[in-house]
Amino acid sequence: MRINPVLVEVERSGFVESWHRGSAVGLGADGLVAVRAGAPDDPIFPRSANKPFQAVAALRAGLELEGELLALSSASHSGEDFHVEGAERILARAGLGADALRCPAQWPMENRVALRHAAAGGGPDRLRMNCSGKHAAMLAACVVAGWPTEGYLHAEHPLQVGVREVVEEMSGEKPVAVGVDGCGAPLFAISATGVARAFRALVLAAPGTPERRLADAMRAHPEWTSGTRREERLLMDAVPGLLVKCGAEGVDAFAFADGRAGVVKIDDGAMRARLPVTVALLRALGIGESAERDLEELAITTLHGGDDVVGAVRVAPGIF
Repeated sequence: MRINPVLVEVERSGFVESWHRGSAVGLGADGLVAVRAGAPDDPIFPRSANKPFQAVAALRAGLELEGELLALSSASHSGEDFHVEGAERILARAGLGADALRCPAQWPMENRVALRHAAAGGGPDRLRMNCSGKHAAMLAACVVAGWPTEGYLHAEHPLQVGVREVVEEMSGEKPVAVGVDGCGAPLFAISATGVARAFRALVLAAPGTPERRLADAMRAHPEWTSGTRREERLLMDAVPGLLVKCGAEGVDAFAFADGRAGVVKIDDGAMRARLPVTVALLRALGIGESAERDLEELAITTLHGGDDVVGAVRVAPGIF
């Protein structure tokens, strides 16, 4: 097993107390590798960065969604009320209810939202689970295509076979492993470089194609793919033309309108380490120069000792 370099340092009171290793890759507008750190050609599970490809497969199967509901189909959402209502709308169009969902019942993933939900008497709910929009879209695609909704998460189901085909086509790779994501859907292991190629294909696809329709919807409605206060929404608001999708276990994937793209994978799965590396990778590729102040605020997470700022989680020097 290769040992990747330290990408992020956690410094407290002038002392580095923790660090996170990982890999990252950035493609130039020509599609060639422009910057890299560690071993981005090793296979990873993209986790929720796989959701855009699942949504493309649903569109290819005949699903008709536009605007915010199309964005929701590839979301890892915060479980806010509008996310829940959107998932219900997708299901209702297909003549289905929330009982058809096979994603697990969970609390909203954002603490602020979960506390508000609990205060209103709510509890774990399939619709509040961050993948409910994707599952609603998968079910609706099955109805449109005439496929059974029962077993829609099985790897051999026609919808999931279509997802694998999309992943292989857009990444240019054959998966080296097949797993099961936290929501129960199949998950395909490809390289971080392959994920970057696939995200690049989303933004460069011809207008009107499933790939481009999805990319445009995600960029136009970032609060529907993540949440009102989430990092992905803030990044896409700060840099017009940027498409960003995070994944569990320390994954970030992005593509810019001109085809520049990148992926970050943190080896230990620490989600706090994704964003500093993503911002550094954007800068290394020359993306977001007009939004430098916004990116600087996102790049560093401050640490407190009592009421004072005593350190930060920041990118390690010289990684690119």
